[in-house]
Amino acid sequence: MARQLSFDLPAKTALGREDFFVSPANALAVAMISATSWPGNKLVLTGPAGAGKTHLAHVWAAETGGRIIQAADLRYDDVPDLARRPIAVEDVPMIADDTDQQKTLFHLHNLVLAEGHALLMTGRLAPKFWELPLADLQSRVEGAHHVALDPPDDALLGAVLAKLFVDRQLNPGPEVIAYLVKHMDRRFETAADVVAQLDQLALMEKRDITRTLAVRVLNMSPDEIETGD
Repeated sequence: MARQLSFDLPAKTALGREDFFVSPANALAVAMISATSWPGNKLVLTGPAGAGKTHLAHVWAAETGGRIIQAADLRYDDVPDLARRPIAVEDVPMIADDTDQQKTLFHLHNLVLAEGHALLMTGRLAPKFWELPLADLQSRVEGAHHVALDPPDDALLGAVLAKLFVDRQLNPGPEVIAYLVKHMDRRFETAADVVAQLDQLALMEKRDITRTLAVRVLNMSPDEIETGD
């Protein structure tokens, strides 16, 4: 078996369509992202952190010639330019405390649709829980077609772990991923944390990422991993 070495290199996330693993947990969302049109020309995509919202937004933008912007980065003066093509606005609930940015998104929502382009919006929870104080914006968000990325099944969790390792230029054996899928907390955020911790510990100890190391990481606290104890 080839040995896996750990190097202190930055993680580079792969965001192409070929890098996205389709399973029953996300198949509907993938199908909607791939659709040629949406009801009302707008879509809300939701799911927990790490579920693939940003990845799918990049796939959609690449295939439609659209662009992506964080809701928190919206500026009113940029709206006419942003509305010239399809646009994805990420993490919309993050502006629930900013009236000006909500007004900006409301204006962008109306203008981009008036220009005949598509609007994709993302957040973790279903739109009814976004609780945007600007009632006109909240009602338009709730009026969009909604598709959710479900919690991962075994196949998807394994694929997510494999991708997280590849993003860090790591390639552990299949027994490592199989063990993690069976024993770790089944959340996307946990998968990212576990891979980062394995990378860190392997680097500190200058050793391979093995099943034995995976067992240790799942039984160690973050503080213990920081010190290597």
